[in-house]
Amino acid sequence: MQVDNYKVTSAISLKKSVTKVVVDDAEKELKKVRKKLGKLQDTLYAHGKYAVLVCIQGMDTAGKDSLIREVFKDFNARGVVVHSFKVPTPLELKHDFLWRHYIALPARGKFGVFNRTHYENVLVTRVHPEYVMGENIPGINTVNDVNDAFWDKRFEQINNFEKHIAQNGTIIFKFFLNLSKDEQKNRLLRRLNKKEKNWKFSAGDLEERKLWDAYQTYYEEAINRTSKPHAPWFTVPADDKPSARFIMAKIMYNTLSTYTDIKEPELDDKVKANIEMYKQELSNE
Repeated sequence: MQVDNYKVTSAISLKKSVTKVVVDDAEKELKKVRKKLGKLQDTLYAHGKYAVLVCIQGMDTAGKDSLIREVFKDFNARGVVVHSFKVPTPLELKHDFLWRHYIALPARGKFGVFNRTHYENVLVTRVHPEYVMGENIPGINTVNDVNDAFWDKRFEQINNFEKHIAQNGTIIFKFFLNLSKDEQKNRLLRRLNKKEKNWKFSAGDLEERKLWDAYQTYYEEAINRTSKPHAPWFTVPADDKPSARFIMAKIMYNTLSTYTDIKEPELDDKVKANIEMYKQELSNE
């Protein structure tokens, strides 16, 4: 599978983008690649110079939760931390919009997964600009102040944030799970038809669905304005869940495999020279 098939390297149109790809034996192939990813993460942890930030965005029912569960199943628990960002708390609203994401960044040697991300601040808030008023930003006194200049500045801040962390050792992946409107309808109906899935349904899901076109417009703009060589976006067809999971895992593994400097550290010369002595000492206990 060619990673570049999904990487955004020039302006895209979501209306023309594929939402369904079916990979043969996707579940079997995922098991293979996630084991490789797990071993690679062990090496990354020992190496201790890079962190990996995985940002996942998508419309409701795009499959974010199950994808995270399946892709990272073979990771050492200490090596991956998942953050699911909800509506900002009162404490978070007392800081700038990036603060809660800064403090959740992965340490060197670890994977950090953002389930919904800092991009909510140029997606949900663009569809609902009144939400910005809760941030209490100087100079933003009415919704009319949330204008094009405001969004230009916010995109600039996001690009600067990602450039800064990339320059300091964080490898960034940004995945947009590209779901079709028809498939979202099917998944919402499934939530209603299956009693054990009812708890996932919210009447608000239907209200947001009515704003599908607006979300698609703002997703497209966000992706086109922020896909950079150091922080690329990947559009992953999401109508077939097993294939989407495999594609995401394969993209990460193929990309991380190009970092030939990620190696387990060499033993201290003194330790290396005395390995046989240490073995003998333990064997003679």
